[in-house]
This record gives sequence, structure tokens and C-alpha cells, in this order.
Amino acid sequence: MKNIEHDIHRVFQISIILKGLQAAMEILGGLFFYVVSTQAILQAVNRLTLTELTEDPRDFVAAHLLSAAQNLTGATEHFYAYYLISHGVIKVLLVIGLLREMRIAYPVSLAAMAGFIAYQLYRYSYTHSAMLILLTVFDLVVCALIWHEWRQKQRLTQTG
Repeated sequence: MKNIEHDIHRVFQISIILKGLQAAMEILGGLFFYVVSTQAILQAVNRLTLTELTEDPRDFVAAHLLSAAQNLTGATEHFYAYYLISHGVIKVLLVIGLLREMRIAYPVSLAAMAGFIAYQLYRYSYTHSAMLILLTVFDLVVCALIWHEWRQKQRLTQTG
């Protein structure tokens, strides 16, 4: 039993580190939206997708990427920047708390993750993005691991 708990703890640590890397990427993405203009993004996406869409006008990835860039406005760019940076900073703080095994980090992380999951499902109702579903499934697994880890810490405190 102890060996299984050790393995679950390692999976927990790895998933939390992956969440930290995801948070860092979100912060960088948010900073990108603050620094790079909407017009520059559209020009870059046009260059990236031109060849692919010339060869196959129905290319799924290229068509969706171009559509997303064309629908980007200054207001949506600022929203994405704010959303990504704030989302990333919250996750980084939670990851630090969890890796330091701070008691308060477990329930706060679960509450924050529940909020993120709810928002992702809300966004999915509009976008039908498979990536949102994958991210949500990963977040649910991380929540289960956080819950398990929290319960283990509580048991050790009670018996210790």
C-alpha cells in the first residue's frame, strides 16, 4: 500500500510541475499579446498559412488559425493578455503552495481549479474546441490528485 501511495505522490508532483509549466506558457502568451500588435499577429499568421491554404484550402489547422487571427481585435487581444497572465500567475502561486505542501494550498487549489474548469466548459459551449476538453480532463485528473494528496496529509496529521 505504501508503494502505491509513493507512486501516486510522484504522479501528483509531476502533474503539478506540468501545471507550473502550463502557467509559465500562459504568462508568456499573455505578455506576447501585450507586446505584439494585432496587425503583426495577422501578418505573421497570413505568412504561415499561405502555402498550406494554397495547397489545401480546407486545411483544418491553417484555416482555424487564420480565422482566429482575422477575428482578433485590440479589445480581444487585451482580454487574452489579461486572462492568460492572471490565469498563469494564479496557477504559479498555487503550484508553489502545493510543492511546498502548504495546507491552505490544497483547498484553494481545488476551488481555483473548479473555477477554471467551469470557465473552460462554458467556453467549450461556444468553441467546441477539443483542446478545451483535453485541458479540462487534465485539470480533473490534477484535481483528483490534489484531493488525494490533501486527504493523505490530513490522515498523517491525525495519526502522526
